[in-house]
Amino acid sequence: MVRRTGLIDTAVEALRSRISSGQWPVGSRIPPEPALVELLGVGRNTVREAVQSLVHAGLLERRQGSGTYVLSSSELAVTMGRQIADARQRDVVSVRRALEMEAARLAARLRTATDASDLLAKRDARALAYEGGDLDAMVATDLELHRSIVRAAGNPVLRSLYDNLLEAIGDNIRFNFVTDVHAHDAHDSLVEAIVAGDPERAAAETSAYLSGLLEDA
Repeated sequence: MVRRTGLIDTAVEALRSRISSGQWPVGSRIPPEPALVELLGVGRNTVREAVQSLVHAGLLERRQGSGTYVLSSSELAVTMGRQIADARQRDVVSVRRALEMEAARLAARLRTATDASDLLAKRDARALAYEGGDLDAMVATDLELHRSIVRAAGNPVLRSLYDNLLEAIGDNIRFNFVTDVHAHDAHDSLVEAIVAGDPERAAAETSAYLSGLLEDA
């Protein structure tokens, strides 16, 4: 029994590692059971129990007739998502302001040439999505721009906190686009401040648009 439990735990960790590393990204279908048996070198029952464990944890979802898909890359993100599922948009914006102001300040100070190029590309992608009027693309590109700023900040703790709030932040971005309180800000000045290496201006630009959202919430 001890050995059996140990095999399951090992299989769970192997699956979790592939999810958290991005090898199996959110939204993707994981390999079918026979492939997992071969990949992990364990029996079918062990694979089934390991997969079920991650289904209970909220990382995986079984879809009848289709397979098993990755829902989240982090159990902490799942837990936080459940805890703040009913949070007011105003409260989410308040937390965003705290995290994103510091991220912008650090990014302006620490960004590399590669980071700067990436931010300009993400800004342009966001603008194209907005011009096209595709709401899903608008939300996705806006969120990816903010994630790129957080990554450029170079603080792994800040990045982890932000990434574990992505669902709530994405929902807030969508809400802002739908209510048209956020769409008018193309973030040009914010990106320019970071690329120019101006921490205080970057933080001020972030504060300006998020404080505006708080006033409208």
